[in-house]
Amino acid sequence: MKTAICGVWHVHAGDYTRCALEYGEVLGFYEPDDALALQFQAAFDIPRFASLEELLASDAEGVIVCSATSEHKSVMLRIAEAGKHIFTEKVLALTTEDCLEIRKAVETNGVKFVISLPQKYDAPKKTVKAVADSGELGKLNFLRYRNCHSGSTKNWLPAHFYNASQCGGGAMIDLGAHGMYLANWFLGMPLTASSAFTVAHDTALNTDGVEDNAVTVMSFESGAIAVNETGFVSDYSPPVLEVFGENGYVRMAGKKVVKCTSSTEGKETELLLVEASDLPIVQFLSGKILPGCGIEEAIKLTKLMEMAYAGRQGLKS
Repeated sequence: MKTAICGVWHVHAGDYTRCALEYGEVLGFYEPDDALALQFQAAFDIPRFASLEELLASDAEGVIVCSATSEHKSVMLRIAEAGKHIFTEKVLALTTEDCLEIRKAVETNGVKFVISLPQKYDAPKKTVKAVADSGELGKLNFLRYRNCHSGSTKNWLPAHFYNASQCGGGAMIDLGAHGMYLANWFLGMPLTASSAFTVAHDTALNTDGVEDNAVTVMSFESGAIAVNETGFVSDYSPPVLEVFGENGYVRMAGKKVVKCTSSTEGKETELLLVEASDLPIVQFLSGKILPGCGIEEAIKLTKLMEMAYAGRQGLKS
């Protein structure tokens, strides 16, 4: 597929560009910020479009959107109207209303849409999901996901990731997105959400005081509870996914998955991992799009974020 990059604001823009170069041709990129554009061009020998109009007039079949989240709606509406397929970094937009406008444009213009929800497709998470779906755990009643890194404490996050107006928040709307869509994948949409947000690390970059340490607790109609923990202040913290039911549990820590049920005689037993699926960016570029990373899932993720931020205590980012 011939692609173009719309914005290099996001930290994963380089990863997606390398993938696009592997699977096809990248015709150019558009980035209005000169400093970000120069940094990107130092890593990639790719032409810079002078404007979004020039990108849209190109022969690109698909566009990889890595602009600031606050700009997603404005650029995606134009990309869809130009008849070009869309791959976007999460989250889709800052409000459900904006997401619905994007969906209308995607459907009206008949373009393909993929959002980056990569955790659904890796082997450990798929293994946990297979156990949960098998019925072996009985009725599910609790899920916990912890996903943290040291972006603030080790000072590798770019300054604009602390910009509340561009990002819509801090750690929860960025890294915490993974826990949100995983909770939805296992348990559906919650009825309630309550959050605790803090600033745990003092950095001059965080001028807007967005959260770098965050937890959201969600309740579901079934009676289940999900806990989504995230932050930019924890080094060497392995991702942990735990799912409990009336008849046992399955737990992932790093790449290791264990279960404890009647089938294991109440003993914790390590499981062989199921095969990973292609990441959403590869699905987009190859045209082999799997269920789970489409426009409806994108809208649900923004709804979950709206609930998390509406139910927050502590910071008002």
